Amino acid sequence: MGRFAHWRNLPRRSRGLSLRTLVIVRWMTIFGQSATIFVATAWFHFDLPLWGCLAVIGASAIMNLNAMARLKRSDGSTPDGALTAAHLGFDILQTAILLGLTGGLQNPFCLLLVAPVTVAAASLPARQAMLMGLLVLLATVCLFFVSLPLPWQAGTELVLPPLYKFGIGMALTTGVVFTATYAWRVAADAEKLELALATTQDVLQREQRMAALGGLAAAAAHELGTPLATIQVVAKELLRASAQDGPAAEDAALILQQAERCREILKRLSQQPEEGGIAFAEVGLKALLEEVVEPHRGFDLEFEVTVRTASGEPPPRVRRLPEVIHGLSTLVENAADFAGSRVRVRALVDAGFIEIEVVDDGPGFPPDILPRLGEPYVTSRPQGKARRALAAQIAASVAAAAPGRKARKASAAPRPEEIAPSQGGMGLGFFIARTLLERTGGKVSVGVGEGGKGQPRGARVGVRWARPALEVAA
Repeated sequence: MGRFAHWRNLPRRSRGLSLRTLVIVRWMTIFGQSATIFVATAWFHFDLPLWGCLAVIGASAIMNLNAMARLKRSDGSTPDGALTAAHLGFDILQTAILLGLTGGLQNPFCLLLVAPVTVAAASLPARQAMLMGLLVLLATVCLFFVSLPLPWQAGTELVLPPLYKFGIGMALTTGVVFTATYAWRVAADAEKLELALATTQDVLQREQRMAALGGLAAAAAHELGTPLATIQVVAKELLRASAQDGPAAEDAALILQQAERCREILKRLSQQPEEGGIAFAEVGLKALLEEVVEPHRGFDLEFEVTVRTASGEPPPRVRRLPEVIHGLSTLVENAADFAGSRVRVRALVDAGFIEIEVVDDGPGFPPDILPRLGEPYVTSRPQGKARRALAAQIAASVAAAAPGRKARKASAAPRPEEIAPSQGGMGLGFFIARTLLERTGGKVSVGVGEGGKGQPRGARVGVRWARPALEVAA
């Protein structure tokens, strides 16, 4: 059992094909098989076991009619893995029997056995796809030993040596393994990209919802303006009608003061998407970097944020794009998880480009990860500093909540690792960050940090934009 320990843990990716798709594909197969037999008997006059072949094709047609009846009774548009495996298994057996009646491995149409396995590898979970592949290999072995002679023109007989049949069997086996593996990898990569892009879209939608709050605030300010004006009018009337030094006059003056303050706040909110909106659409480059770094401060790391311009001019103002904010924040978070004591976020501005680098003093990128960095589900994340610090805070709060416990109970308190164990990473963070940053025109590069001899080499991630892509025109 140890040899097959991973059989149960094979990834379950796809859910199969819809019944409607299976019905359409089988009707195409039946038409192709019928046309081939008609041409072979009527045109080439091959001596085929016609009734046996028609019986096998008829069984496939009956199977399809039954599937069509089931399709009318249920919603056949939903993919079903078990149903797809059953139909593909039937197709493999039907094709194998038809080949056995027409020459076995000597029949050039034995190549059709590759098709069901390719479909299974692209649309079924791993275990079911492997079962389809084993079924085809078993059919290949059976066809090597058991099959009728290859039909040929009347009066002649084509006899192929066993070595040729063995070569055809090996070629068929190689084709099944290669095409199935290729289809499996392509489908797996497509599914990973689909999931990663869906996660990216969720991130962008969340940022867009945050940006939409500005419009909601402006609408609220517009609606609240009228009742606030009424409050001011009534407060002024109360102030006139009250004695100058009385408590009512003080209350009325306080109401007027606070109402005026509310009016100023609402005025700023109402101006945000129009006159004052530029304050939220653009920001100084240094302020942008500080905004990215700020959520990660507070642990046992030192963050250094610097902006340097080539000619000594003031740093430019840049567009405050949600993609840039989230992408750089992910890079800083990754650096904080791997850093030993310091994370440097540096921006360099020259005549044509704006480049932002995130450098840490951690162990750096592993050699086996570096060539594939940026692909989805590629990660080597340990239990990060942020997680360890949070776990330590939780452990401290648990200990402080019960100061009167006995020493033996305190010694049995859970360790930080037990409270918040590392869950590792999915390998999507850097992929999503890179996708978002490249959508804004940035070019992401990775490399080794600045660690000297005898020190951790660290990691460096740089993003380079052309200045017009990020800078706000004067």
